[in-house]
Parts: sequence; C-alpha cells; structure tokens
Amino acid sequence: MPRQISPYGSWKSPVTSELIVSESTSITGVALDGDDIYWVEQRPSDGARNVVVRRTPDGKTQDVTGAPYNVRTSVHEYGGGALAVAGGVLYFSNFDDQRLYRQQVGGEAHPLTPEADMRYADGDIDRRRGLMVCVREDHTSSWQEPVNTLVSIDLRRGGGSRVLVSGNNFYAGPRISPDGARLAWLAWNHPNMPWDGTELWVGELLPDGGMGERQLVAGGREESIFQPEWSPGGTLYFVSDRTAYWNIFRCESAGQAVGAEVVGESAGQAGRADGAVEAVCPMDAEFGMPQWSLGVGTYGFASEERIICAYNRQGTWHIADLDTRTGRLQTVPTPYTDVGRMGLKAGSGKAVFTAGSPTMPVTLMLHDLNSGATEPLTSTGDAAIDAGYISQPEAIEFPTENGLAAHAFYYPPANKDFRAPDGEKPPLVVVSHGGPTGATTSTLSLRTQYWTSRGFAVLDVNYGGSTGYGTAYRRRLNGNWGVVDVDDCVNGAMYIVGRGLADEQRLIIRGSSAGGYTALAALTFRDVFKAGASHYGICDLTALAVDTHKFESRYLDTMIGPYPEREDLYQERSPINFTDRLSCALILFQGLDDKIVLPNQAEAMQAAVKEKGLPVAYLSFEGEQHGFRKSENIRRALDGELYFYSRVFGFDLPDAIEPVEIENLP
Repeated sequence: MPRQISPYGSWKSPVTSELIVSESTSITGVALDGDDIYWVEQRPSDGARNVVVRRTPDGKTQDVTGAPYNVRTSVHEYGGGALAVAGGVLYFSNFDDQRLYRQQVGGEAHPLTPEADMRYADGDIDRRRGLMVCVREDHTSSWQEPVNTLVSIDLRRGGGSRVLVSGNNFYAGPRISPDGARLAWLAWNHPNMPWDGTELWVGELLPDGGMGERQLVAGGREESIFQPEWSPGGTLYFVSDRTAYWNIFRCESAGQAVGAEVVGESAGQAGRADGAVEAVCPMDAEFGMPQWSLGVGTYGFASEERIICAYNRQGTWHIADLDTRTGRLQTVPTPYTDVGRMGLKAGSGKAVFTAGSPTMPVTLMLHDLNSGATEPLTSTGDAAIDAGYISQPEAIEFPTENGLAAHAFYYPPANKDFRAPDGEKPPLVVVSHGGPTGATTSTLSLRTQYWTSRGFAVLDVNYGGSTGYGTAYRRRLNGNWGVVDVDDCVNGAMYIVGRGLADEQRLIIRGSSAGGYTALAALTFRDVFKAGASHYGICDLTALAVDTHKFESRYLDTMIGPYPEREDLYQERSPINFTDRLSCALILFQGLDDKIVLPNQAEAMQAAVKEKGLPVAYLSFEGEQHGFRKSENIRRALDGELYFYSRVFGFDLPDAIEPVEIENLP
C-alpha cells in the first residue's frame, strides 16, 4: 500500500500515550536470595506503586508485597536500595511512612522501625548477628539539614537501631565481609557529589555488632569510588576513577591494618592502605556510573575468580566476564547497548541484570553462568509495535566549542504509513537529559518513538558532562553548567540542520529537571530554537542553591561556583533574570509535591513569559514529585506537549487530544 502524504508532525501513530502508560513499568531494584530472584517493579497503572516480585527456580513469578505497601525510599530524595532479602524474608522501606518493614514471603508485613521522621536505604543483612546495616537519614530536626549515618537495625528484637558510623555528610554502600568481621562503606562531604570524590572505609565489626577500629582504604576529594563489594574469599573490590576512567580495583589488605596511625581529614579517620590497591583490568572504559540512586551496581561475583560486569565504552554498554587472577576480560556477544544501569547481581550460578537495545526496552535478564543461555524475566514495556513504526538511532559525534566533540543519538522520523510532502524537512526535538551528570542511551524508548512515529526527528544529546566517555568528558561541565551543555545542544541541532535532516525554523528543545534548565537556558541565551518544553526544570539557580534538599544543596559549587561568593554567575546563568531575551513559545510541566525543584520555579517562569506576551502553557500535577509516575499524568504531559507544538507550528493532529490552555497564542 502506498504511503499517505501528510506534513511532518501530523502522522497518525500506534505509539499512543495510552499504550505507553498501560504497557510500561520501571525496575527500581534487584536482589538475589539463594535460587530466588527478586525485583522491585514500579507500575504507573497502579498509582506508581512499587511492588516486590519474586521468581522461583521453577520459573513462577508472584507479587510479594501487596497494597498499600509501596517499596520505595526517599533517602537523598532520589531513593534506591529500598529492598534487602535474606532467607525468604524481605526487609523494605515503605514510601508513605518511610519506615522499615519485615515480611516473610507469603506472610504479612510488620514495621521494624518506629514512627519517626527517619528514612532508610541500601541495607546489607548480617545473618550471624541478626542485624541489618544501612544508611539512615534523620529528618527530625526542623532547624538543620538531615543527618546521615550508618546504623544497624536489630532484626530479632523489635528493630532497635544503633549508630555505627557518623560525622560525614553522606554515606552509601555498607557491605559486610563474608566472615562478618568487617564492614566496608563509602562516605563523602559537601560540596562533593559522589561522582566528584568519595572515601572508601573499612571498619572492624565487633561480636556485639558495634564498630571497632576503622581504616581509610582509598578515595578522597577528587577520586570517585563506586560500589564496594567483598569477594567470596574476603577481598575488597571497588570501582575508582583514579585513572582516566572508572575501572575495577581491589585491596587485598583491606581491614588487615585496622588501627594504624591516624591520618587525613575526615572525622574519626584511622589509617590508610593505598599501597595495596591495584587495578584488576585497566582499560579505557567506564565500569561505574553516577550514583544518583543508592543500591546500584555494575558487577557481581560468580566466584572468587570470576566477576560478571558491565562496562560502557563511548556511550554503549557491554556485558563481560572478568577473570580476577589474570585480569582477562571477555566481552559476552549480545545485541544489548545498555546493560546493568538499573542493577546487576551475580551468584548461585546465575547473573541477573537489566539490558536494553534499540529494538528492546529495558528488560530484566537471567544469564546462566554454566550454559551461557540468557532469558528475559520481565520487560519494562510489553507493547508489540511493528518495526515499521520504530526509528533506529544513529550514534553521532559532532564538533562543538573549543575544538572539541560531543555525542548524541539521532532518530529520524519513521512511520511506514506516511511520508512528508516533497521538499519538507522535519521538525527536530533536541533532548537534554537530566542530572546534569548522567547519560542517555540508545535503548528502545516508546516516549522517543511517540515523537518519531508522528514525523519528528529527535536528537538525544550526551553533552559534555555526561558519563560513559571518561572522566575528562564528565568534568567538562565543572564550572560551566549552562554553557557547555547549552553549546552542545545548539551545535548538535545545527549539525543535524547542516546535514539537511531538520527544518531550521522548527527546532525544539525539551528536558527534565537539570535537562529542563538546559532547555530554558538555550531558549533564553541562544536564538536557535523556536519552541521548548521544561519538565520540572530550573529557571532560578540562586533559588535552587538556597532552597533545595540536602543531597544537591552544594552541587552547584562544582557546576557553577561557590555560593554566595560567585552569586554573579548564578545571576548571569538564570533564565528567569533574562526573559527579555526570550523570543519563542514555551510549555512548562511541574509536580506540586516536588522537593528537589520547587513549583515556584515553574510558576515564576510562566508568569515572566506571559508578561512578555509570548505563547506559554503551564500544566501542574497534584501528588507528583520530581518526575511523573502516575499513568494519567504521564499521558497528559505527553499529549499536552504534542498539542502545544501543533498549535505553535500550525499542523493538524490526526487524533483528538485534550486541549492545553496556551496564553498569548496569536
């Protein structure tokens, strides 16, 4: 059948917002317990509730946690590490009250911790002592920032807690050695984020569960340590960026020299064993990732001599088998381009990891370590879409400022039923990812295909500052947020225009959170884009610096400069201060319960754009936080943004969409 001729943007697509939310879930955690596999599944169709699912060796799956429990923690606001499992018993954080609960599989959940303004995450079970060691975030004070500590929770006698480690601003990754004698953990302080610099510590666990002498193993203000893990034989492994990339290291003597001479700058420091640290497999690839969420990992032990790991080279992830004796890395041939970013666990003859590719959404995979066979356990999107509606990404490298290059994935319009009139070029949606320390991948996303199947081209940009391209690339953004990211998005758009792949008069930029800031800055400080969308984005950097949560409260010291010493930079790079430079249409989306980027940011931007007389729309959502999780709100945001562009650029939509009120639209 010949394809219909219709303008770009107006194509009818089977990739609807209803399909996206009805068929989509998210995997927010993975755990192994002997032969059983557990994962946490967030379901937009169930009010965004996070449910623990169990798979037994016979292949049967079942929901373990029922309503009203929502397995999610708010430590660092971004959460992660909400589930721990041992011997068929679950220990989880419940979102509504942030208490820890204990539940035998098949039984009822019972609270372990008291009703108090405390949050818990990233737990490790000490079965010998009947304890769980985890991160605790204390929000009981109304006049100071929350206090983070490492605590032990008594699992046998009523859930009483005991502080093991304190004095640092942040903690992550407490892991108990196989013999139960030592505890490893990460610590860092303001103004660092965990990808800037962390410290790896080891302490003696006393017979009664208390903390004995401690030792600093690696790390510092300018070395980022990620995912400490003990091998089955008791050797401490970790990922470090002390070279030009995040690589896997080990310290044979970790814990053996506890009680050495006190050195260093951290509170309570006691000795250091740097000389024993060695790289296991040095290579120009990233075995780590930015630790926005707790409980994430990129490697696990199949045995003392064998690590199953994921690594990223030039924006593409791979799964590999690493021999710890020889350092030989054998990449496992797979079609995946995104591996392990939502969790990788190994043990009991298997590895479980998330994976995705341009033709497969993020899927939880089970890999048999003996046979090499791999099978899917669950997918985050089960919609069967004809390949004729799927746009395949092209990884591109394009020139940017200062003689450097940046990276992106380009998606052309794709719909087997339509083509555009001769001579028409498509509108281009440039996507700026969040973080800003983060990255996008080429994994199949129906939200991207929502645009391409309607006749939009999409450029998903990994601007300077993104991860996956080495430490120097990640640090390009230091001191230059609002400059490097904006330049890279602008130069990426113009590169696509220069190749004749997009209409220069219909360039759009959109982003969420920090990506929303980049979008607003590009619309304000550059004259390239003709429309834009900010999803819970930042328009006032000063307001963010003085009125956000603890985890990111000093993030801008690195991204922009210390505040208030460099308040001039905060003013210069805040779009809200320069709305007179705006000359195009803008739509804003905001969750009203957002504690990271407060609603007053979107409200201020909307008022300023309205006052200038430019087309502007604002959609706010009750009950949503930083990121939309409820199906009805995800649908409304997607369709509302499409409706907005149709009105701004004057093309018809093939389906009826609930209108969005657009002020100042000619």
